[in-house]
Amino acid sequence: MKRGKKYTKLAKDIKKKPSYSMEEGIKVAKQYSYSKFVGTLELHATVKVPKDRDAKSLKGALSLPHSSEKKDVRIAVLCTPDMDSKAKEAGADFVGIDEIVKSVKAGKIEFDVVIATPAVMPKIAILGKELGPKGLMPSPKNGTVTDDIVSAISEYKKGKQTFACDASGVMHIAVGKLDLDDEKLLENIKVAINAIAEVIGKSPELSIKSMHLCPTMGQSVKVTL
Repeated sequence: MKRGKKYTKLAKDIKKKPSYSMEEGIKVAKQYSYSKFVGTLELHATVKVPKDRDAKSLKGALSLPHSSEKKDVRIAVLCTPDMDSKAKEAGADFVGIDEIVKSVKAGKIEFDVVIATPAVMPKIAILGKELGPKGLMPSPKNGTVTDDIVSAISEYKKGKQTFACDASGVMHIAVGKLDLDDEKLLENIKVAINAIAEVIGKSPELSIKSMHLCPTMGQSVKVTL
């Protein structure tokens, strides 16, 4: 891959070490960022996939303690008709199971999160082909299958995010905007690491092989646990 001039210049100007402590890694990743906008710091963790699990089945959700941006998350709630008004009052952007199912089947997906109640899961199983590849299929693992739709909507509106492992065994999590203080980014990273360990079912040391921090635009740096 041919790198751009900005990427090449930063890579040459910054003396790179084989690996950094987490605190050093945050500082260096910020130096490597060359976007004109405020980029995001991403954590890429290569995990130890359990022998009895498929990598793509490893997924979870987390709420970071610090954020420097307000993101408008569009939420669709699939529930029985008697709960539609409750979902609307809680802040759902799309309600009405029949209308949503019809729209999704037509290829019209205008939401970022789908929350469903257990009672309707058999009915929406037909949406697996459309929602699954986009990571939108409701799952108890990330709290999107629940009867407490009010709390679930509130959490996702406040910035809760889902994450999943790809086929190569790597999890990608956005841990904050680069304009956050280093200390706050460090706290966010610790929360992300613990969330990954919880999904694997072991301690962080036994769950993660290696980690890299990377700005939206810029070179990644390897960091130690």
